[in-house]
Amino acid sequence: MELILVVVGAIVVTAIAHRRGLEPALIIVMVGIAVSFAPDFEPPELDSHILLTVVLPPLLYSAALNFSFPTFLRNIRPILGLGVGLVVISAFTVAAVSAWLVLVPLTFATALVLGAIVAPPDAVTAVAVGRKLGLPKKVMAILTGESLINDAAALTLFSIAVAQVAGTRTFIDNPVLLFAYSAVVGPVVGALLGWITLWIRRRLANPGLETVQGLVVPFAAFIVAEELHASGVLAVVVAGFVVGSGTLSAGYQTRLQERYVWNSVDVLLEAFVFAYIGLHLRFVLQDLQEAHESLTQVAIASAIVLVLVLVIRPVSVFLMFGRSKLARHVEAKWSVPVPDTGRGTTRDRPLAKWRSRIDRRSLSWQENVVVSWTGMRGVVTLAAAAAIPATTIDGEPFPERATIQAIAFVVSVGTLLIQGSTLPWLIRRLHLSRFNDDHADDRAEEIKAEQVVQRAADDVLADFHAHPPAGINQELVAEIRAVIARHAQDADEMPDPGAPTKRAEVFSTVYRAVLGAQRAALIAELEDGRIEDEAVRAMLERLDLQEASVTARLESRL
Repeated sequence: MELILVVVGAIVVTAIAHRRGLEPALIIVMVGIAVSFAPDFEPPELDSHILLTVVLPPLLYSAALNFSFPTFLRNIRPILGLGVGLVVISAFTVAAVSAWLVLVPLTFATALVLGAIVAPPDAVTAVAVGRKLGLPKKVMAILTGESLINDAAALTLFSIAVAQVAGTRTFIDNPVLLFAYSAVVGPVVGALLGWITLWIRRRLANPGLETVQGLVVPFAAFIVAEELHASGVLAVVVAGFVVGSGTLSAGYQTRLQERYVWNSVDVLLEAFVFAYIGLHLRFVLQDLQEAHESLTQVAIASAIVLVLVLVIRPVSVFLMFGRSKLARHVEAKWSVPVPDTGRGTTRDRPLAKWRSRIDRRSLSWQENVVVSWTGMRGVVTLAAAAAIPATTIDGEPFPERATIQAIAFVVSVGTLLIQGSTLPWLIRRLHLSRFNDDHADDRAEEIKAEQVVQRAADDVLADFHAHPPAGINQELVAEIRAVIARHAQDADEMPDPGAPTKRAEVFSTVYRAVLGAQRAALIAELEDGRIEDEAVRAMLERLDLQEASVTARLESRL
């Protein structure tokens, strides 16, 4: 009952925040904190493993479905730098400073547990704000890609650190081998489940069943990978990539249903997570008092770690991207052309083709500033803090468990309130929004997409004109061709398929062939990197809506 009330309350607050133009996550957290201090209030309690298994997989899977793998590959360098490199840097820096502080008695091992917990940013709020304010597409791609892999790095490091403190054994004793095992087996599990999902989907041919099946995929991928001691996060992400890339094998009804279903799931889970964070503040303080910890010392330590987390990301971002820009400048100035001897050309061609797809454009200093300020912590930090075992293998209390949880909570709420509240102002102040210009770049990509679908439609219609179905005269062929061609150019023009006649049957067949060719052409252009992902997805949605409207009209007449 408590969970239902939390969900309903979070949805109500979200609606009010949207109506007043406020950021829902911030308002939900603040309302949750206020409610937590109400007399006799008892917060909803969820096991940390349930929180990770129920909340994290669908959020990651939904993001992966709407994020193309080619775009991920084009931005792989900054994504890996932020999603893996920055997580490791943050964890060890926080551990070193926390162990050095005399305010709280943390050894380096227990401090590394804290570092792993607060290391991964939750990009849910940043991506939502960026999409609303029109951040450049490259920045959005980097932030989204980072959010898909940073949790895997942090949770793997967390499990290693906890095992060292608690005295338990991990699946593989060597930390490096364990990390490599998780990074390899997790994606393999996700890819297999993704392919199985597409194989089943092709045989269901039922939009309702296909959508329900899609809801099961993230949980199955996460649980199976975790049972194999691999990364459930990476399994979910890869499964989302595989299923998302197989959109052509699904019907338009399935694509439309899944789009709106996953949007609803995202809103529901995000609202619940932020409410859950806010509702537990008072009880984190109570746990500290029961552990006989000094609230003042813990508060000072929490503030230091919060400042540290806020500083590490900007410094690391500018070192990473500034160093790469300097290296390219030196290489361009001092490099000597190497004569082409013709050796190894064939062998190196696949690798060269793969490298050619990587986007090597540097971020501007304004974009670097925004990326460096998108370090809000969220569900993973909360769930990992709750997942700290109560006792070690010897039955002793886990060292400074309440202190670590309190610091992690302060960091989560602090980054959300400080960075989350100032990020929209920062984007506007730097004039970084694409909505500030005349949309020239966006319009250029839209024109590319329109040209691709128009060429595909012309090819199908030319073949239809050259090889019409039996029993159809040339006058009817010309009429059908003109109607479909006109409709393919204008998404708002509704063709009249007519009465249940041969004309309607031929119109339906040819029109679906045109739509299929248009979708295939768009996907091919996207995979070759000749058109941006956002323009392709917008055009694919238009095609799905066109097919839905025409099909509904045909069915109503037939």
